[in-house]
Amino acid sequence: MTQTVEALFDEGIERYKKGEDAAELIPLFKEVCDRAPKSSASWACLAWLYLLTDKPNSGLKAAQKAVKLNPQDPQGRVNLAVAMLDAGKPGVREHVEIASQVMSVADDLRTEVMQSIDDGLTRKPDWKSLARVKQWLE
Repeated sequence: MTQTVEALFDEGIERYKKGEDAAELIPLFKEVCDRAPKSSASWACLAWLYLLTDKPNSGLKAAQKAVKLNPQDPQGRVNLAVAMLDAGKPGVREHVEIASQVMSVADDLRTEVMQSIDDGLTRKPDWKSLARVKQWLE
């Protein structure tokens, strides 16, 4: 029996939280995105996994889709800003500013995004672009 998209997404999140390697989770999240192409959260997760595995161009495309689907999601904006920095693209400031604005009015989102950033820096300690975005958001 095929898992629902929601169950597959939840499984991927749980495996990630348990410390599974990002590269092993990319196929799962690609399937989720293929089956639910309008899920901004799925695209944001896929972008994050690509960025963790040093695939900034793939991360950029996935982050752009996430932001297009949900322009107010600060995690999507953070992922897009990091992807742009990693890929050497201009226009980063706008995305950091929008993420910051949303986070300033939603403490729960601020906490969630900052925890995600800290997790990223734990998994990839030398991630200079993520450290820069974190500094801008603090």
